[in-house]
Amino acid sequence: MPFQKAICPYDCPTTCGLLVKTDGERIVGVQGDHDAPAPHGKICAKMRRYEKSIHAPDRILTPLTRVDAKGSGRFAPISWDEAIAAIAAQWRRALRESGPDSILPFYYSGVMSLIQRNCGDALFNRMGACSLVKTLCASAKGAGYAAVVGKTGCLDPRELDDSDFFLVWGANMKATRLQGMANLLRARKRGKRVVLIESYAQDMAPHCDQVVLITPGTDGALALAMMHVLVAENLADFDFLEKESLGFEEFKASLAASTPLWAQGVTGVPARVIVALAREYAAASAPAIILGSGNSRHGNGGMTVRLITILSAFTGAWKRRGGGLCGCDPGGGPYVDARRITRPDLRKNTARRVNINKLASALRPGQTQTPIRCLHVYASNPVGSVCDQQGIRRGLRNPELFTVVHERFMTDTARYADIILPATFSVEHTDCYSSYGYCTFGTAYKAIPAPGACKSNWDIFRLLAQAMGYTDSHFDRGEEALLEELLRHPMPALQGLSDGQRETLRRGGLVSVPYADHTAWKTPSGKMEIVNSALAAPLPGYRENHGGPYPLRLIAAPSVETLNSVFLEREGLVTRRGPMTLAMHPGDAAARGIADGDAVTAHNDLGEVPFVARVTPLVAKGAVAAAGIFRASQSANGNLVNTLHHERLSDIGEATTLNDNTVEVRRA
Repeated sequence: MPFQKAICPYDCPTTCGLLVKTDGERIVGVQGDHDAPAPHGKICAKMRRYEKSIHAPDRILTPLTRVDAKGSGRFAPISWDEAIAAIAAQWRRALRESGPDSILPFYYSGVMSLIQRNCGDALFNRMGACSLVKTLCASAKGAGYAAVVGKTGCLDPRELDDSDFFLVWGANMKATRLQGMANLLRARKRGKRVVLIESYAQDMAPHCDQVVLITPGTDGALALAMMHVLVAENLADFDFLEKESLGFEEFKASLAASTPLWAQGVTGVPARVIVALAREYAAASAPAIILGSGNSRHGNGGMTVRLITILSAFTGAWKRRGGGLCGCDPGGGPYVDARRITRPDLRKNTARRVNINKLASALRPGQTQTPIRCLHVYASNPVGSVCDQQGIRRGLRNPELFTVVHERFMTDTARYADIILPATFSVEHTDCYSSYGYCTFGTAYKAIPAPGACKSNWDIFRLLAQAMGYTDSHFDRGEEALLEELLRHPMPALQGLSDGQRETLRRGGLVSVPYADHTAWKTPSGKMEIVNSALAAPLPGYRENHGGPYPLRLIAAPSVETLNSVFLEREGLVTRRGPMTLAMHPGDAAARGIADGDAVTAHNDLGEVPFVARVTPLVAKGAVAAAGIFRASQSANGNLVNTLHHERLSDIGEATTLNDNTVEVRRA
């Protein structure tokens, strides 16, 4: 049986290369592609048995229509002609009676490819429907980073082999950057120090030399105190900062009040630890900060990342190989012109903007804006992953809302659909992939036919465009033709490829482009902008997060066994992960009479969620951590952790603040 190159389509910074073995109809084996330039054949356990998801017995294989109450999960098969006609009829009615502002497309990271993830934009632009502000994950992180260095590329993880000291800052690499763990393990074998700064350190602690537990949402205060020490002890690279940055002198003067003792009171990190950490960081020649996203998911998330980005350059590390920051935009792309997929030129109106984190509010009846009458969900499971779960459920139960979901399994969101359309897996369609963690780009071609009546997102949107009477030639093409057009019109990152690399993309596979020049500042001023006059807060400094009236700060942590709400169809992974747990510090648990293994309930003004207590010293005192997204059926009352998440947004980037909520916990 032949192997064919494929690419992992899921929400991970690596975009791993795969080799899939097929008998022409089914995938019978999956392994890593050793030709892939970033992972070199290493893939996670989830993808090593990818075929178990593709050929799962409970996969949806035909269009379905609801036959009982919304949320009941009861559906009956219908034909594609019936499904498309019903959807088009609902859209035409909504457009006629309420206008395009009443139709909301909703998608995020269930598919991370360029074509199948983004292709619906062309149809909804042509329709004039709402524009979704897609800031569910790390937009505050990106905005905070860009506020300092613009589009300057950070370290590609492959450059970490040249680093000589590591601050793993809020990054559960074991769950979210598995391939980068190899760099870390090699570094420790060579005697290089790895320090973890984290609020919940369960997964990463065994792989680090030191763990610094920090109160959630206070990372900016720690960064400021470290920079205070670097200035006070003459350990900063003053020449580099004065030459390469804007506003250093003003910022330096502002650091006087950010003492380690002050930061101790804010962060819970002892002042002596802060001083020692700053000195150790300064003593390294090429220290690297590996920055996660969790500490940006706060009301002060953008400011936090601004301060950590500034710290990463405070010793001049960016001018040395392996020094600086890893975990933001490595600056490899853009590779292709995404406008050829999304077609913003087809829109003739000004779009109503709906933030993805405010879906519950957008669906709430009685709002002053045009009510959402049609919701079209694909590559997403908002009931399991978006803030205010109970508000979203109330909206989805509205009998006046018509909901369509593209899905492969009966997710918690699909249960509320009026029509479900059976979607494809990555090996059943053609696409291209841009890694957001590495300077790599790849193509993958259809390996097996889609089973049953399953169709790709692009083919579904083409059918819907035809049913709506849209005659634009864009909708006449198949996905292969669209990919060919993208490759014929490469953006600068792909224009310098060798003939061999071009052939790789033509046949399927991944290519690497050169790393960014990390001190070629791609900012309006041409310098690192410590003080940024374009922002509401030009001078960076510590800001409080949203917080709340309850005593414990809630963290939503990633899971090693699953990914967002993907892979919940794999009972082996779900079983290995175990029940919904809530990690608590021993002191917080004892104060509430809670023991390890107890059934507990976390609650705030939004609702109550049941968990099993996991008492551990590896969570910061005053914090609790819930790891992973579950199915509602795995919860004793059907509520998931996002029940406890408010819709509030970050300071910049309009991002989620899902780690910026407070709760109380009691024994159940």
